[in-house]
Amino acid sequence: QVQLVESGGGLVQPGGSLRLSCAVSGSIFSVLVMTWHRQAAGKQREWIAIITSTGTTTYVDSVKGRFTISRDNAKNTLYLEMTNLKPEDTAVYYCNAGLRTADGGPPEVHWGQGTQVTVSS
Repeated sequence: QVQLVESGGGLVQPGGSLRLSCAVSGSIFSVLVMTWHRQAAGKQREWIAIITSTGTTTYVDSVKGRFTISRDNAKNTLYLEMTNLKPEDTAVYYCNAGLRTADGGPPEVHWGQGTQVTVSS
């Protein structure tokens, strides 16, 4: 069974930094596109950053220049380096991975359980 486990969330002051991680485990053949999403209280979940298997990245405008998405393919781990955090970045952050499992089935999409990021003084 495939699992995505996020870590690294917490409380940080405006202007501070945090690094989120998302570890993918299970019977995996390959991990394809990986994304970070976030959902603020009372709002819809939104994607914020995408990274392909070859390392191409795309960001939503609101985080461009402040957040960096990266991945370690050897460890099947996704990262989100967040700097210059603002109160409006407060949300639950979710990772998402498109992957192929070892049983040779079609590509699947899996989500992590989410990690809370709170930016407040």
